[in-house]
Amino acid sequence: MSSTPSVSDSTVPTVQPGSFLTLHYRLAGPAGDVINTFSGQPATLSLGAGELAPAVEDKLIGMAEGARATFELPAGEAFGERNPDMQQWVARKLLNELGDPDEQYTVGDVVQFPTPDGAATYAGTVLEVRDDGAVRFDFNHPLAGVPVTFEVQLIGVL
Repeated sequence: MSSTPSVSDSTVPTVQPGSFLTLHYRLAGPAGDVINTFSGQPATLSLGAGELAPAVEDKLIGMAEGARATFELPAGEAFGERNPDMQQWVARKLLNELGDPDEQYTVGDVVQFPTPDGAATYAGTVLEVRDDGAVRFDFNHPLAGVPVTFEVQLIGVL
């Protein structure tokens, strides 16, 4: 009688929907890195919790713990297309209420705004500043509408 050795005890965990991950990752567009954890602490996240874009999470499914890979995502796939309606003027009065009244805004600055319930924040990039102090922000994700490079090193999969 012969028996087949069991390999299930030594298999490396792979990423599944709902997996809890420890990883280093980098998201970059044509202008360079937007997020890069490789030079610091790794990130921990739960797949499917909305911490990464769905198209980025899809690339992780089936990857084995310890793997490292780089994926190229075409423009618009990772963070959608740029939406011109996401560019909006914000009055200086409102900016003063939400933050420091002495704050000076410069084109290219990224400003954090509280969500209406105050539980989180979202970011806008300064596009233009008027003489009356109003500021036009772009609330699109910085990588919306551009090709994205996603590099990942899976440290742990639970």
